[in-house]
Amino acid sequence: MNVGIKSLKILGLFLLLLAGQLLYAQEIPELAGHWVFNDKKSDSTDKVVGRALKEMGQKVSSGWFSRDKERFRGGPEDQELYDRISYDRVLTIELEGETYLFTYADNYQRPVYTDNRSRSVSLTGLAEVEDFSLGHWENGALLVEARPRDGGFAEETYRLVNGGEQLELQLLIKPRTFTVPIELTRVFDRQP
Repeated sequence: MNVGIKSLKILGLFLLLLAGQLLYAQEIPELAGHWVFNDKKSDSTDKVVGRALKEMGQKVSSGWFSRDKERFRGGPEDQELYDRISYDRVLTIELEGETYLFTYADNYQRPVYTDNRSRSVSLTGLAEVEDFSLGHWENGALLVEARPRDGGFAEETYRLVNGGEQLELQLLIKPRTFTVPIELTRVFDRQP
């Protein structure tokens, strides 16, 4: 009887290891490249942020000036990452080892670590707080969890569409000062 249970345990362990190898061996799409924002296929960040502010009870004017693009861009410095991922119109992605380097307009760079590291925070208050992003691949999509300096969070899903010619970004952003999350889709076209 013990031999049968032992064999089942060994078989279970083998299947678990095999499943892990299959997940590890999944094909990872080629996100590296230069990408330019596609207005027509993307949500308007200003409209989505405006709706969230209204839902929070904020007064949002709707006159001629509300048609300006990037109306809600630019807030506290510790919220810069939100602006970059929701407003910037260019994105360059490079893979360096197990880290993706996302470069936005004005050469703003952001590493996205995919090496299963964890983030520790100093409780002494002596360490400077920085934006931090972790990512992993799941079902052909790069899932990124970002912790901007303001203490909020962003969940990002990057997926290639249209034969790899476009990059679709699904965003869920929640700055610390917001009570309502911001959800939007951004699409970028691959550049030669």
